[in-house]
Amino acid sequence: MISATIFEAKTNLSALVKMAQKGETVIITSGRKKIPVARLDPIQPIAKKRLGAMETPGFVLPDSFWEPLPPGWDGESDPE
Repeated sequence: MISATIFEAKTNLSALVKMAQKGETVIITSGRKKIPVARLDPIQPIAKKRLGAMETPGFVLPDSFWEPLPPGWDGESDPE
């Protein structure tokens, strides 16, 4: 575990974040008594999700997908 004052954290934020990414816990302290006020912990990266249809082998977008939408498709009146 690493400890840093608020001033040190502001000055060395990039380095502290890199330490947290490597699994270290960084405690941010405040005041003369160095009271712990915050903590930087590593988090797991967000897994990229794919559309379910895209995982299906042989899925092909139909040509109609690229055609313009009809007027009023969004519930609004025709602008003309």
